[in-house]
Amino acid sequence: MRFMMMVKGDKEYEAGQPPSPELMAAIGRLSEQEARAGILLDSAGLLPSAAGAKVRVAGGKVTVIDGPFSEAKELVGGYAILKADSKAEAIEMGKRFMALHAEVLGAAYEGELEIRQMADLPPQHGAR
Repeated sequence: MRFMMMVKGDKEYEAGQPPSPELMAAIGRLSEQEARAGILLDSAGLLPSAAGAKVRVAGGKVTVIDGPFSEAKELVGGYAILKADSKAEAIEMGKRFMALHAEVLGAAYEGELEIRQMADLPPQHGAR
């Protein structure tokens, strides 16, 4: 099964502050271990919402809203796609990732991670 972990943004993220070099190094080590083990399939950080846009449709009309967006805690700051045998295993991976943040950034750190199982769609004819 594949799971997506979405790390929520915070005020520092929305202000464009990069994560500390210590946190990036720790995440890099964990990511490398999980990639070698075949667990981590893909991951990336996202730029602040000021660099993004929302595309909406309502009443048959499509509109575009440029960032930044107001609720930083609702925004996704980064993601990882993982392979796990169960939801419980994916949760353990998420706990390990967030514990890494607390270890590096200290007990005052507050953050959130959402874990969602990805749908496995049947192969389509002619898909590349």
